[in-house]
Amino acid sequence: MDLIRIVIAIILPPLGVFFKVGLGGHFWLNILLTLMGYIPGLVHAIWIIARDD
Repeated sequence: MDLIRIVIAIILPPLGVFFKVGLGGHFWLNILLTLMGYIPGLVHAIWIIARDD
C-alpha cells in the first residue's frame, strides 16, 4: 500500500500525505511546503509515508 501512496505523492504530494495521516498537521504542513516548492513537499510526503508508526 505504501508503494501506491508514494506514486500518488509523486503526482500530488499532499494527496499522498492525506491518504497516510488524514487532515492532521502533517497534511497542512505538506500543503504549505508544496506551495513553497514541489521538491520540499515531495520530500516531506515521502518521509511521512515511509516512516513507521
